[in-house]
Amino acid sequence: MTAGDAARTAAAPGVAAATTLHHVRDGSGPPLVLLSGIGMDGSAWRPVLDRLTPERDVWAVDLPGFGGSAAIEDGPCGIDALADAAEAFIAASRLERPHVAGNSLGGVVALELARRGVVASATALSPAGFGTRLEGRFAVLSLRATYAVAARLRRAPGLLRRPRLRRLLYAQIFAHAERLTPGEAYGHMCVMLDGTGFAPVLRAMDGYRFRGPLRSPATIAWGTRDALLLPTEAFHARRELPEARHLWLRGCGHVPMSDDPAQVARVLLEGSGG
Repeated sequence: MTAGDAARTAAAPGVAAATTLHHVRDGSGPPLVLLSGIGMDGSAWRPVLDRLTPERDVWAVDLPGFGGSAAIEDGPCGIDALADAAEAFIAASRLERPHVAGNSLGGVVALELARRGVVASATALSPAGFGTRLEGRFAVLSLRATYAVAARLRRAPGLLRRPRLRRLLYAQIFAHAERLTPGEAYGHMCVMLDGTGFAPVLRAMDGYRFRGPLRSPATIAWGTRDALLLPTEAFHARRELPEARHLWLRGCGHVPMSDDPAQVARVLLEGSGG
């Protein structure tokens, strides 16, 4: 987004604890709502925004409990609840069947909206929710380990000036974590550690499995260098959702926007109407 853009919140009526969702809007064209992954906020989409905004009215939205969005209190915080919040946000923003795209946690929320048929299309980048119980457990434990390491490193942010350490810390998420600036790496770390939704959402995701069919067109793309979700999950998704368009993101990790902005932007534009 440009420096002059204002961050906003929109009420999500009908959602537990009157959730509001922080978002930043930029661009022109058909609306495209972007949902980021667990422990991340709308800034994760920054590498691709300048390729999207000339052709799309982009809404980068923080899911409940992450970034500037309040967590859902005193209620469920699994995929259904997160999708309820996203759907209510879309209604409150007077967006009529927008295109939606998401990464990881945001990817499976986007697919849930497509299952409900409330969006024009969904594009999911490395979506959660397609692993076996063992594969899903691996991802949960891996994320908890990353959180624990990040909590220790936060006390010594100067260490992030070392490209090798950035690569080790974020190897499960980015294929080229060393390309992150120390400031970007520290920013991602703070969003994860400060997000009150991280632990409850991770607990709710433990054992979760997405089920179709979909009522809206969907594209599902997987990073070939994803170190968090195992490659077999892409094949599980093909079997579960044969009606979707399935792609590989060559050379990309679990959060592909920083690894290859041009490739990811192309997939997002194609998935949301060409």
